[in-house]
Amino acid sequence: MTSSVYIAKNVYGGDGLGRLGDGRVVFVPGAWAGEQVRAEIVDQKSHFARARLVDVIEPSPERIVPGLSVPGMVYSGLSYRAECEAKEGQLADFFSRARIPVPEIVRSRPPADPLAYRNKVVYHFAKKGGRWVIGYRQEPGHDIVDIEDDPLAVREINAKLREIRRGVTALLMTGPEAVRRDVERSGNVTVRWSRKSGVKWWVGEPPAGLVLRETVCGLDFEVPAGGFFQVNPAVGEQLVGAVCDAYAARADESPSIADLYCGVGVFGLACLRRAAEAGVAASLAGVESGRQAVEFAKRNAVSQKVENARFFVGRVGQSMRRVPIDRRTTVVVDPPRGGLERGVARAIVASGALRVFYVSCDPATLTRDLRELARAYDVESVRWFDMFPRTARFETFVALRRRGA
Repeated sequence: MTSSVYIAKNVYGGDGLGRLGDGRVVFVPGAWAGEQVRAEIVDQKSHFARARLVDVIEPSPERIVPGLSVPGMVYSGLSYRAECEAKEGQLADFFSRARIPVPEIVRSRPPADPLAYRNKVVYHFAKKGGRWVIGYRQEPGHDIVDIEDDPLAVREINAKLREIRRGVTALLMTGPEAVRRDVERSGNVTVRWSRKSGVKWWVGEPPAGLVLRETVCGLDFEVPAGGFFQVNPAVGEQLVGAVCDAYAARADESPSIADLYCGVGVFGLACLRRAAEAGVAASLAGVESGRQAVEFAKRNAVSQKVENARFFVGRVGQSMRRVPIDRRTTVVVDPPRGGLERGVARAIVASGALRVFYVSCDPATLTRDLRELARAYDVESVRWFDMFPRTARFETFVALRRRGA
């Protein structure tokens, strides 16, 4: 069944949202706000439907002819300006639905080029039609789209991509059968780049001992090959700088830093550096569930000649009693996409911490956690960062202050 649908807006994830004649919401991937489209219903529920874009009857002036595109680039057919407006509107909708009062949402400086930014990519491989294909999975069918040029990867990775593909194919087709089977079972190749370490790649698990060197806000960090680091170096620099600026503005009020989900220590150590530059006596306690990440956080503190920082291993939800937090503490949280573990928001509220900085890659879990934090905190500022241009995702930084403090 096909229907003519007016697209009112693009929701989180990129789908166009319209309504059918019976009032139900319908989601149409590839349709943009302001367009009248013809869509074929492919899945029906009691309150909504999903559809496939068949034809554009009245196109948006922001519709563009996409260039080279790969799976995940949901906004490749929309102007970058309109993509940013859509994402900002989506974030505002999340706050509105959660009934969390916020000041103006500030957009960080958009990147000059919304392409060629990823410093890490993971390609899958499989045999297809008698040949090996290496590329991204296409949802929802999980077919692999062969990638010879990646519009999202940094130019340094693209310059090596043909060589990497030849290397992976050689591992899959030559040598002892047992080795080839192990490579095939691993199923993916990871490629990472940093300005100081260049391009590194491996199949399956990262090689033991492989370390990448990154620089953020003038500080050098060592990162294990399999460890987390922001995939967009330029926007990552903006994000860390924004957190440091917010901390430094009132570091004398809450100089102690509790860096939850600390990773290799980037946010905490960068803030500590700003405190030292301002002549503020500050301390840092970081917690992270990954043992290797904590080892590198300690290494980074030593290499930066930081003595007033300690890091320990543990799940944040089970470690709150070990983290010194009081009224003179700034709590920094940068959780994975699932948000804060159960009980963490409640523990922060009970701690009396003056300020909370929440860095999030998922607005749904962000606003879920903010509802809990709103029992004791007011949102002072909201800034979003287009860390992942042309894709559905973005990063948000929310600064909160204890009510009445």
